[in-house]
Amino acid sequence: MMSTDSDLLWSPTPDQAENSNVAAFMRRLHEERGLADYAQLWRWSSTDLSGFWSAVWEFYGLDAVTGHPADRPGQVLADSVMPGARWFPGARINFAERCLAADDDSRPAVVAVGERGEPRAISWAELRHQVATVAQALRGMGVGRGDCVAGYLPNLPQTVVALLAAASVGAVWTVCSPDFGTPSVLARLRQARPTVLVAADGYWHGGKEYDRRPAVAEIADKLPPVRHLLTVDSLCTSSYQPWTTRADIRQHTWSALPEAEIPLSFADTSFDHPLWILWSSGTTGVPKGIVQGHGGITVELLKALGLGADLRPDDRFLFIGSTSWMVWNFLVGGLLHGSTVILYDGSPTHPDGDGVWRIAERTGATVAGVGAAYLAAGEKAGACPSATFDLPRLRTVLQTGSSLPDSAWHWAHQQLPGIWFQSICGGTDVCSALAAASALLPVRTGRIPAPALGVALAAWDSDGRPLTDEQGELVVTAPMPSMPLYFVGDPDGSRYRAGYFDTYPGVWRHGDWVTIGADLSVVVSGRSDSTLNRMGVRMGSADSYAVVEQLPGIADSLVIGAEQPDGSYFMPLSVVTGDDVALDDDLRARINAAIRRELSPRHVPDVITRIPAVPRTLTGKKLEVPVKRILQGAQVAEVSSEGAVTHPEMLAWFAEFAAAPSLSGDRRAG
Repeated sequence: MMSTDSDLLWSPTPDQAENSNVAAFMRRLHEERGLADYAQLWRWSSTDLSGFWSAVWEFYGLDAVTGHPADRPGQVLADSVMPGARWFPGARINFAERCLAADDDSRPAVVAVGERGEPRAISWAELRHQVATVAQALRGMGVGRGDCVAGYLPNLPQTVVALLAAASVGAVWTVCSPDFGTPSVLARLRQARPTVLVAADGYWHGGKEYDRRPAVAEIADKLPPVRHLLTVDSLCTSSYQPWTTRADIRQHTWSALPEAEIPLSFADTSFDHPLWILWSSGTTGVPKGIVQGHGGITVELLKALGLGADLRPDDRFLFIGSTSWMVWNFLVGGLLHGSTVILYDGSPTHPDGDGVWRIAERTGATVAGVGAAYLAAGEKAGACPSATFDLPRLRTVLQTGSSLPDSAWHWAHQQLPGIWFQSICGGTDVCSALAAASALLPVRTGRIPAPALGVALAAWDSDGRPLTDEQGELVVTAPMPSMPLYFVGDPDGSRYRAGYFDTYPGVWRHGDWVTIGADLSVVVSGRSDSTLNRMGVRMGSADSYAVVEQLPGIADSLVIGAEQPDGSYFMPLSVVTGDDVALDDDLRARINAAIRRELSPRHVPDVITRIPAVPRTLTGKKLEVPVKRILQGAQVAEVSSEGAVTHPEMLAWFAEFAAAPSLSGDRRAG
């Protein structure tokens, strides 16, 4: 991939680079390793895994918390075979203990803000006291090591407290956002088998109140292992009423829990003790319960947020996302750095499309994380955040969730001048970034600057050969500490192996289609399992979206490539048009001309249809694979879990579309 000055959006100043966390890390290593730049640092970090993770352990002072010295390389990675790599055997570490280690009450630990009212700050001392109170209550409910505590909660301080309290007693935490429907929640929690359910009475979103007590009642009634229901008054319903008809469930009110009588203590947990269960989207079947450990998450989020995002104790860290998206867990990881985490409970587009920038202004955010769709929408709307809001403290914007069109990169650079724009690629599977920015590297349009430290990232062809400057499967060839310990309900590990290791035995296949340049920059082209493959040429769906969604009158789009039983290949494009914009022959011709001109004739779809909305996961990703399977003849119920998607009615629309007789024969749109 060639670099030009016109691609350059941001470069660190000498002071920014010199004063970064990663530069300090390199200075510690200099005498022993002699690493001159990020490329050398990454290559060492991804090959000498014991040396690198030992250095991370020492740099962040984990000895002081765990009492486990990291100067014995043989004790860092006992077994490097994937799956099943064994990290830091014998180490004792508790995620909650590390999160609550900061003792500077001149800065808040948490700032909570919603669509109503003013931001509310919670000190470190108060956070520790609240965690101690809830941990005491959990112990009183009989919760101990390995038991599951589940949340049905929005992005509230109580959610963070419940997670840390569960971790502090050695329990396993999991949470579903209250915008999930009950079938979707039950598909997850029936696997997790929680004994305690922590649930809010509802939430606010887009200026509307949503009472979820009936949903809580149904969830509790259909989860036999639940013995205790801890209720959180989010909507100020205040009146005490039983939320469940089950006589064997004891109900407790959060605000009425007895104050902690003893100092906060932490279970003595091993490095690989289960910390939490994250969930796959559930769009292609039963959601997978991804179990990650105390130690792996702690060292990974110290590295990713500290050496990658350059997070510091004086930062205020905001990340927009629901509690069911891994970015919420990523956000909580800010506590590991002594940073203030900002919890926003509400819609990022309320009262208008500038919601995130308004929140950043109100809370003094220094680091803000958003999904790609939010930035793309801001560009389309002509938003001018730096001119509209007072954002003097904001220094970094993180973007994730999907690829971003080049024009949106330029818009972000122009409308947020001087701000470090970090695009990251990762996932729930590792609760972190696989490719990310660095304070030592420039930012160029459409590219993630480099693989993340400690990640042996590569692009491989179908035969397992590494590629440079060519698209291939994103693979990780060596273990990471935050890779799943196991999947829930997968005792022989078969689902885990099938999920990541079937394509290339012993090598993690992530499921993204990427190009890694000779300069280490990374371009993500979409999911590899939804990659377009027209006439033997593989193409990323993100390329099509970047062209189509910039056209006047097009608000959103979905392109699918589906192999047909007769050996043909069907590639329809579905578009959402703006108000009063008709999908006529002229617009179809303009779409096809733009695709042919800016991409290639192979990218031109077979048919273009108009749809009311693009179905997405609840974290905003387009449902390319489920729709592809529907176009190949699968039933809607086979490809999607009820309550796991937005606009689920669109899946039925695509089923009717697939069955339409008019789609037989020659389908090329021209």
